[in-house]
Amino acid sequence: YPFQIARAPVTNAEFAAFVADDGYQRRDLWRDVGWDWKMEMDALHPVYWVPDGPGKWQLRHFDQRIDLPLHKPVIHVNWYEAHAFCRWAGRRLPSELEWEVAAAGSPAGGGGEISAIKRRYPWGDAPESASRANLDGRALGTADVGAYTDGDSAWGCRQMLGNVWEWTATQFDPYPGFKAD
Repeated sequence: YPFQIARAPVTNAEFAAFVADDGYQRRDLWRDVGWDWKMEMDALHPVYWVPDGPGKWQLRHFDQRIDLPLHKPVIHVNWYEAHAFCRWAGRRLPSELEWEVAAAGSPAGGGGEISAIKRRYPWGDAPESASRANLDGRALGTADVGAYTDGDSAWGCRQMLGNVWEWTATQFDPYPGFKAD
């Protein structure tokens, strides 16, 4: 296949390893504009993370502090932070097209071709259900990255719909015909 993509969103545990490895201090991981943002904001970790002893974190969750849920996806990081993490991890952000193929595409034939037909949902055209995706605030936050196996895409990617917004390397523009409400 022409690209690879992670099977599930980046977890808090994975992002905590980036923070612990001085990811917010290593200039080589950041684009100029991202480093400028980091310096201006004096960012040392994700905005809602609170240090709780050596190598331990809590998460500000509404009006509480909870232990950082290690197997849930990292949230409230911006594009600069996501990009720096990817550099640190030896990865890259996917293009919007790559993300769309992983989320709604499907294989065609056995030679690695991609079908020209786009699925309505990652799991196919069947309607959404509570077993397929974290939608409409059902989980009152994010769910573990291993949850919702019934919602896997044709490529085996999990949670491509619901749970979190995901960053891509592509400029964020509306689809043709989009109108803000």
